[in-house]
Amino acid sequence: MLSMTLASSSKPKASDTMLGVFWMFVTGLSFIAVIVLVKHLGTRIPPAEAAFLRFLLGLLFLLPMMKQLLAVRLTRRHMMLFGARGALQGIGVMMWFYAMTQIPLAEVTAMSYLTPVFVTLAAVVFLGEVLAVRRISAVVLALVGVAIILRPGFRELNGGHLAMLINGGLFAGSYLMAKVLADELNPLIIVAMLSICVTLVLAPFAAVVWVTPTLAEVALLGTVACFATFGHFTMTMAFKAAPMAVTQPVMFLQLVWAVALGAFLFNEPVDIWVVIGGTVIFGSVTFITWREAMLNRRAIRPRPTDT
Repeated sequence: MLSMTLASSSKPKASDTMLGVFWMFVTGLSFIAVIVLVKHLGTRIPPAEAAFLRFLLGLLFLLPMMKQLLAVRLTRRHMMLFGARGALQGIGVMMWFYAMTQIPLAEVTAMSYLTPVFVTLAAVVFLGEVLAVRRISAVVLALVGVAIILRPGFRELNGGHLAMLINGGLFAGSYLMAKVLADELNPLIIVAMLSICVTLVLAPFAAVVWVTPTLAEVALLGTVACFATFGHFTMTMAFKAAPMAVTQPVMFLQLVWAVALGAFLFNEPVDIWVVIGGTVIFGSVTFITWREAMLNRRAIRPRPTDT
């Protein structure tokens, strides 16, 4: 599983642990800023166009490394993987932007925790990883969390909820391809190629629904690109400083902030069931992360009986 391979095989120092927690805290602030700004953007700009402009503006951050990018020799296999990953990520991003216009911040944030669960399931199917009893239990727990949030039959659901479910599956596929590419290429190249490919994938979708943005809207989406890029950088710093089992729980604060900001800035009602369901899903993700970290420390491949 991609996220779990980031866990360190040695016990981190106390200073490194605190640094990792700090960087993950900053990451959460950056990502919640992205969510709030996109919510503030409203519905005038179609989701496909908003996603396209966010990534197009984000390409400006690649200019300093353009010479390095042009010097890289990529095989046909690499290009096919980059293209497929760009398609998955691009459509997933459109789903996310659409969901932001349809459902409250807290629901988007809570359902976004599903992605690591989808990664676990996809790794079993496509990478041949073992699904031991504890992993199965964690996945089932996450599905219970989803049921608590959606409560089918007890509340009205809309396209935003479906979009977030699709988003989780598509992002999981993208992360698995990143794992394959990470074994062969420099991480900076992988990030850069993702930005380029996603921009190209989104371009035709944006062209079909194009609405000329105002300068204020362009500036806002440029700010979104800044926060998103900075958030991915600080998340990398967090993973480098401490195991993911240590830093992962800090990300739960995003749900707290999403609930609070949704209520104060956008007058969204606080749904206790969303909070409970998000907590259940996040608990499942944290358990999976901790368990993978323990297995990595043993430096063995788990057998089905290793539960």
